Amino acid sequence: MILTVTLNTALDLTYRVPSLRQHSSHRVSEVTERPGGKGVNVARVLAALGHEVTVTGFAGGATGREVRDRLASEAPGVVDALVPVAGATRRTIAVVDQRTGDTTQLNEPGPVVTPAEWSAFQDSYEDLLGSMSAVALCGSLPRGLPVGAYAGLVRTARAANVPVLLDTSGEALRRAVAARPDIIKPNADELAELTGSHEPLRATQDARRRGARAVIASLGSEGLLAHTSDGLWRAAPPSRVRGNPTGAGDSAVAGLLAGLVEQLPWPNRLSRAVALSAATVLCPVAGEFDRAAYEELLGRVSVTGEATAA
Repeated sequence: MILTVTLNTALDLTYRVPSLRQHSSHRVSEVTERPGGKGVNVARVLAALGHEVTVTGFAGGATGREVRDRLASEAPGVVDALVPVAGATRRTIAVVDQRTGDTTQLNEPGPVVTPAEWSAFQDSYEDLLGSMSAVALCGSLPRGLPVGAYAGLVRTARAANVPVLLDTSGEALRRAVAARPDIIKPNADELAELTGSHEPLRATQDARRRGARAVIASLGSEGLLAHTSDGLWRAAPPSRVRGNPTGAGDSAVAGLLAGLVEQLPWPNRLSRAVALSAATVLCPVAGEFDRAAYEELLGRVSVTGEATAA
């Protein structure tokens, strides 16, 4: 069983418009709603790959009830272990310009979590870890939580001998890296913010020195750069894929987690992550991927680099 943590869950709304124009009124051609937040997206992809997965985090208010109802009806294989809060779960709105394929994202701030609610979550999280083979800590922190919240969750997972993947940003990432997560998956901007370097190879080296055991940097259309104790690799799709990039990074996390629990070599994990990410771009909403495209891309991902000599 794999656990994904989404402290700032969301109801994801995707609006598709013929052409997005500033200071204009728009007719929306299509609306989709999905339970969301980075860890929820990861969980849905893992379940589609055949893995048993549990989601936890916070859910509150009418939007939180909608998220839980949709998880039950739309996400077969995903176990709901969300912790209730008094505040309202946020919504995220993605506006897709059908003319250009570009996406504009609007993210609400989410609820204010009280100390008592945070304490209840930590107790639940520790209990859940007892039956997990890996955990992913994903996304932003809701208001009310300490900036070191993820650092504490990393330490709890390490104490339980559960491998932990961290996908967050800013000061939350900086604090949590020092707790020595097994894997971090920043994008290029997040990695530069963490290390001060805009050169990906140097930045991944620095992130490892700060405590991350493995750094998998997302370089957008160029794929992934992996710096691990086992070696250094670059993985890239065979060609650039156009579409909706929302959720592509979450699918990459799902590929990395699946490869971790299946004990695949790093090149195979990276191939899966890149193929899933590209296949997600071809889908209209996050948390889903084009399975035919994924299976076709999987054998065409280019992985270069070498393992560390024993």
